[in-house]
Amino acid sequence: MNKARSIKQNPTLTETLPDFRNLGVTLRILLICNGLALLQAFLLAGRWDDILPLLMQSAALLTPTLLSCLLLLWLAQPLLGRLSYRNGALAVMVSVTLIALAMHLFTAELFLPPEFHDHNFSDFRQVVIALSMSATLLMYFRWRTRVLSRALEEARLQVLRARIRPHFLFNTINAVLSIVRNQPKRAETALEDMSDLFRMAMTEAPDLVPLGQELALCRQYIALEQLRMGERLQLDWQLNETSNAALIPPLLLQPLLENAVYHGIEPLMQGGTITVKLQRAGHDLRISVENPCPPRDTPRHQGNRMALQNIRERLALLFDVEANYRVDASKEHYRVEITLPYSEKER
Repeated sequence: MNKARSIKQNPTLTETLPDFRNLGVTLRILLICNGLALLQAFLLAGRWDDILPLLMQSAALLTPTLLSCLLLLWLAQPLLGRLSYRNGALAVMVSVTLIALAMHLFTAELFLPPEFHDHNFSDFRQVVIALSMSATLLMYFRWRTRVLSRALEEARLQVLRARIRPHFLFNTINAVLSIVRNQPKRAETALEDMSDLFRMAMTEAPDLVPLGQELALCRQYIALEQLRMGERLQLDWQLNETSNAALIPPLLLQPLLENAVYHGIEPLMQGGTITVKLQRAGHDLRISVENPCPPRDTPRHQGNRMALQNIRERLALLFDVEANYRVDASKEHYRVEITLPYSEKER
């Protein structure tokens, strides 16, 4: 069994290459490279009218080279992911340089001016430009990874603060005390469930965990809430044969369920049903948590919604533009929908 470790004890950061199959990474590479091409055209231009022709000339060579590099890196991503950062960075730089040089040799006669005869210098300059741009991009993504790593540590700390809520702790203890004499076995199970919940909150978890682990945690949480709410709290699990090996951020579903119980079901005298839908849609995993809402004039708990804001931040940090968080609220229901890239734990 893994020992619980304080969430403040930051592990040594592991240097990793960017995920070249991530849409956000691809967009950033395209924007940075085209921005550098625009800067080059601006520096070489003698007047305003020269900028556009120089930019078009640069783009004519840059675009096929850039797209070829992105395609190669997309195909090589599984191999790059198994290399150390140093070897992976070297492989990226060498691959990009070879592609850029090959493109330049193939199109040199089209883009070099007629009076330019020193082809060796032109080839050398192309190699230097390719190495410089690839090294600059790798340094940028390395810097961004370090920044996001610190932000993720802060996000995990916020998860801990949001997870250990006094109302949940007091309610659970009171519910256990009410049955400890008449149902000691059930009270023991409830205390074990509560222990597992807090251990999960305080353990240094990875960025992604198997869906089956998160679902087990959610069922333990719901069992504790049903201990005090009884038949008023019902769950409708619609898993649609979703694989338990699918990877999601830890403590993603449980805070959504807690929000549904605390702000939706508990204020209703008759209680209600929380509907949890999980389905795979192509390369995406879609998660939906829906609960009924009390009338507008019903007194409600005033929560700070820290956990929900934290979920948005973690999705943005982990998946960039490939994840989506949407809330659909009406007079009768409240639904949170999350879409994130589908991936599975390696068997």
